[in-house]
Amino acid sequence: MAGTSLFSSTASFVGKTMTITELEARKLRHEPIELLSRAVQPALWLVIFGQVFTRVPGIPTGGLPYISFLTPGILAQSALFIAIFYGIAIIWERDLGITYKFLASPTPREALVLGKALSAGLRALVQGVIIYALAALLGVALDLHPLNLLGVIAAILLGATVFSTFSLIIAALVKTREAFMGISQVLIFPLFFASNAIYPTALMPAWLQVIARLNPLSYQVDAIRALMLVGGRSAFGLGVDFAVLLAVSVALVIVGARLYPRVAV
Repeated sequence: MAGTSLFSSTASFVGKTMTITELEARKLRHEPIELLSRAVQPALWLVIFGQVFTRVPGIPTGGLPYISFLTPGILAQSALFIAIFYGIAIIWERDLGITYKFLASPTPREALVLGKALSAGLRALVQGVIIYALAALLGVALDLHPLNLLGVIAAILLGATVFSTFSLIIAALVKTREAFMGISQVLIFPLFFASNAIYPTALMPAWLQVIARLNPLSYQVDAIRALMLVGGRSAFGLGVDFAVLLAVSVALVIVGARLYPRVAV
């Protein structure tokens, strides 16, 4: 009986999470221009920054062309930029009264938070498709094995869950759009530059290497780099990468679920 009850509770939780994700995903049909415009920045990084720094010798990329080394970092950056600003939508929902309806429903707070986080992941996956296409045009050797593609999808979804939930926590604490945008702008570039997205950690001073090791983005980039590229390797180990992303995701979803009602206050 206990096993049946646990299965039923888990199935109910998953079903409610998917319902929230599906509700959020419907918005994608009405925002094609926004999705395409978000692809401009990563395209510029690859086409301009990547093409220039490919000509710079001496960057230790593990035998990969720099443009190949950079591509997974830009894919993770694109997911980060989408996810970290997702909290602004939570504040809009509060102002429109939607948050109160969610809170009045029997849906567990964890399912609400996780469903919204996964919807941010879906947006990031759309950017991933665009970046894959652009990388192929630039001659990046992509590993298209189905299992590796599934691994990249998992890494994108986990990374988006981490940073969109972190964004929700910020929105719950600051409550106003202006304060949220200010804090997000302050955080996003340290997260990006204090990671292995655009250069290997071996080039960093020792103190910055410590920060990069504590940065979840480093583990997302490391996983994507190993799975996305022909000849790609994981510096930390794929098991470590996914374990860190999963652990941080679970912790932030729990914290976000506790703070989510504060968005409405």
